Amino acid sequence: MHAGVVSTLKALKGCRVLGLQPLCSYSTAKAAQTHAFVPASLPPEPLEVKKLQDFIFSSRRLFVITGAGISTESGIPDYRSEGVGLYARTDRRPIQHAEFLRSSRARQRYWARNFVGWPQFSSYQPNTAHLALREWEMLGKLHWLVTQNVDALHVKAGSQRLTELHGSTHRVLCLSCGEQMPRAELQELFEALNPTWRAEAQGVAPDGDVFLTEEQVQNFHVPSCNKCSGHLKPDVTFFGDIVSREKVDFVYQRLAESDSVLVLGSSLQVYSAYKFALAAHDRKLPIAIVNIGPTRSDHLAVLKLNSRCGELLPLIVIQ
Repeated sequence: MHAGVVSTLKALKGCRVLGLQPLCSYSTAKAAQTHAFVPASLPPEPLEVKKLQDFIFSSRRLFVITGAGISTESGIPDYRSEGVGLYARTDRRPIQHAEFLRSSRARQRYWARNFVGWPQFSSYQPNTAHLALREWEMLGKLHWLVTQNVDALHVKAGSQRLTELHGSTHRVLCLSCGEQMPRAELQELFEALNPTWRAEAQGVAPDGDVFLTEEQVQNFHVPSCNKCSGHLKPDVTFFGDIVSREKVDFVYQRLAESDSVLVLGSSLQVYSAYKFALAAHDRKLPIAIVNIGPTRSDHLAVLKLNSRCGELLPLIVIQ
């Protein structure tokens, strides 16, 4: 089956498959909102709101790209935000794809940290920006949503016209046979294999990661695939890996069907998302960006706003 279609079906079935509860309307659902990992920004000026309102009003088939900045307001830290992102707070860096594949020690370290971080990470909820996008989809304004995030918050919000470009931490796959399981099931296996293992996190990182010492992880046991005994990996694109050609082509097709692009909470530093902004510019599609701080595509945009997505998007009226 086409990878893009698979991605869509996973979004359509996502809440059932992953055991997530969707919140379908920001007018009735209680959204998560916290600013611990959000860079400082001024409230949007009325003129800025009007400019974005006009941009959205003129769009008929809106293509949206979201990044980590849309989820920081749900309490999830990101990598690059000035002053509060992982790179600003520590010298730690995320695991690389090649390291995960070649090193059993790296896999043990990754999964031990993920095991500790999972209860908190899996509990995060969509904020008003996620819920606004779901509302736009329901009203026929949003044609397609591509997220770089692996937190499943768009799935929890109820978005269906969705591609999770870099996958989802809520799914786990076997590197040998491709068998998949919900991440929640793996947590139960971890608990069964490590009944007496305890570790207290020394800090919180993006994507469900936490800080642990080497001594803390050395006795942690990692299960293998129940089907073939292969190595297990979250269904995400690690740094140094690439997004499948089929998924990329699928997103390009959705972009070709669109008439405008809105970038939310992304600096577009990662080329896997930046290339869609380049393609949109080549197609002469208008691009608007809402992100605190500069982005790689500021020079391509007809509108750039330095505002919190969760503060600005609910102000937009869809007619």
